[in-house]
Amino acid sequence: MTIIRWVLGRIILLLDFLTSPKPAHHSQEVQAKLDARTAKLTLYHFQACPFCVKVRRVMRANNLNIETRDTKRSAHAAKELLAGGGTPKVPCLKIENDGETKWLYESSDIVAYLNTTVMA
Repeated sequence: MTIIRWVLGRIILLLDFLTSPKPAHHSQEVQAKLDARTAKLTLYHFQACPFCVKVRRVMRANNLNIETRDTKRSAHAAKELLAGGGTPKVPCLKIENDGETKWLYESSDIVAYLNTTVMA
Protein backbone atom coordinates (compact mmCIF):
# COMPACT_ATOMS: atom_id res chain seq x y z
CA MET A 1 0.00 0.00 0.00
CA THR A 2 2.88 2.36 0.75
CA ILE A 3 4.29 1.90 -2.75
CA ILE A 4 0.92 2.55 -4.38
CA ARG A 5 0.42 5.68 -2.29
CA TRP A 6 3.93 6.90 -3.20
CA VAL A 7 3.36 6.28 -6.94
CA LEU A 8 -0.04 8.00 -6.88
CA GLY A 9 1.50 10.94 -5.02
CA ARG A 10 4.16 11.35 -7.70
CA ILE A 11 1.49 11.21 -10.43
CA ILE A 12 -0.51 13.90 -8.63
CA LEU A 13 2.57 16.11 -8.34
CA LEU A 14 3.48 15.58 -12.00
CA LEU A 15 -0.03 16.45 -13.19
CA ASP A 16 -0.07 19.50 -10.94
CA PHE A 17 3.27 20.62 -12.37
CA LEU A 18 2.18 20.06 -15.99
CA THR A 19 -1.19 21.79 -15.62
CA SER A 20 -0.23 24.44 -13.08
CA PRO A 21 -2.24 27.66 -13.48
CA LYS A 22 -0.34 30.84 -14.19
CA PRO A 23 -0.48 33.39 -11.37
CA ALA A 24 -2.81 36.32 -11.86
CA HIS A 25 -1.08 39.64 -12.43
CA HIS A 26 -2.54 42.32 -10.20
CA SER A 27 -1.68 45.98 -9.93
CA GLN A 28 0.69 46.79 -7.09
CA GLU A 29 -2.17 48.30 -5.12
CA VAL A 30 -4.41 45.22 -5.48
CA GLN A 31 -1.52 42.84 -4.72
CA ALA A 32 -0.67 44.86 -1.59
CA LYS A 33 -4.28 44.51 -0.40
CA LEU A 34 -4.23 40.76 -1.07
CA ASP A 35 -0.91 40.43 0.75
CA ALA A 36 -2.35 42.28 3.76
CA ARG A 37 -5.39 39.98 3.81
CA THR A 38 -3.24 36.84 3.62
CA ALA A 39 -0.52 37.95 6.06
CA LYS A 40 -2.09 36.05 8.96
CA LEU A 41 -3.05 32.91 7.05
CA THR A 42 -1.12 29.64 7.15
CA LEU A 43 -1.92 26.52 5.14
CA TYR A 44 -1.01 23.19 6.70
CA HIS A 45 -0.72 20.58 3.95
CA PHE A 46 0.93 17.48 2.49
CA GLN A 47 2.78 18.02 -0.77
CA ALA A 48 1.09 15.14 -2.66
CA CYS A 49 -2.40 15.31 -1.13
CA PRO A 50 -4.93 15.93 -3.95
CA PHE A 51 -7.11 18.12 -1.71
CA CYS A 52 -4.09 20.18 -0.72
CA VAL A 53 -3.13 20.51 -4.39
CA LYS A 54 -6.64 21.87 -5.05
CA VAL A 55 -6.16 24.63 -2.46
CA ARG A 56 -2.61 25.46 -3.59
CA ARG A 57 -3.79 25.75 -7.22
CA VAL A 58 -6.37 28.36 -6.18
CA MET A 59 -3.67 30.18 -4.22
CA ARG A 60 -1.32 30.11 -7.23
CA ALA A 61 -4.00 31.14 -9.76
CA ASN A 62 -4.93 34.16 -7.65
CA ASN A 63 -1.36 35.01 -6.62
CA LEU A 64 -2.11 34.66 -2.91
CA ASN A 65 0.98 34.74 -0.72
CA ILE A 66 -0.07 32.37 2.05
CA GLU A 67 2.55 30.68 4.21
CA THR A 68 2.53 26.90 3.78
CA ARG A 69 3.70 24.27 6.24
CA ASP A 70 4.10 20.66 5.15
CA THR A 71 3.11 18.57 8.16
CA LYS A 72 4.61 15.43 6.69
CA ARG A 73 8.08 16.97 6.41
CA SER A 74 8.00 19.06 9.57
CA ALA A 75 7.30 17.48 12.94
CA HIS A 76 6.96 20.98 14.40
CA ALA A 77 4.22 21.89 11.90
CA ALA A 78 2.43 18.60 12.60
CA LYS A 79 2.50 19.30 16.35
CA GLU A 80 1.22 22.86 15.77
CA LEU A 81 -1.67 21.57 13.69
CA LEU A 82 -2.62 18.93 16.24
CA ALA A 83 -2.36 21.32 19.17
CA GLY A 84 -4.23 24.16 17.48
CA GLY A 85 -6.70 22.46 15.19
CA GLY A 86 -7.26 19.35 17.25
CA THR A 87 -6.69 16.86 14.43
CA PRO A 88 -3.78 16.18 12.06
CA LYS A 89 -6.07 16.34 8.99
CA VAL A 90 -4.96 18.37 5.97
CA PRO A 91 -5.53 20.72 4.28
CA CYS A 92 -6.13 23.11 7.13
CA LEU A 93 -6.07 26.89 6.96
CA LYS A 94 -5.07 28.68 10.14
CA ILE A 95 -6.78 32.09 10.25
CA GLU A 96 -5.50 34.61 12.78
CA ASN A 97 -7.70 37.66 13.22
CA ASP A 98 -7.77 40.18 16.07
CA GLY A 99 -6.05 37.84 18.51
CA GLU A 100 -8.44 35.00 17.67
CA THR A 101 -7.38 31.87 15.80
CA LYS A 102 -9.71 29.77 13.65
CA TRP A 103 -8.76 26.45 12.04
CA LEU A 104 -10.59 25.75 8.78
CA TYR A 105 -10.55 22.20 7.41
CA GLU A 106 -11.89 20.80 4.10
CA SER A 107 -10.51 21.99 0.78
CA SER A 108 -13.88 23.23 -0.53
CA ASP A 109 -14.44 25.31 2.61
CA ILE A 110 -10.94 26.76 2.35
CA VAL A 111 -11.43 27.66 -1.32
CA ALA A 112 -14.82 29.24 -0.52
CA TYR A 113 -13.21 31.27 2.29
CA LEU A 114 -10.44 32.47 -0.02
CA ASN A 115 -12.96 33.43 -2.71
CA THR A 116 -15.42 35.23 -0.43
CA THR A 117 -13.15 36.76 2.20
CA VAL A 118 -9.65 37.22 0.79
CA MET A 119 -10.39 37.97 -2.86
CA ALA A 120 -13.64 39.86 -2.28
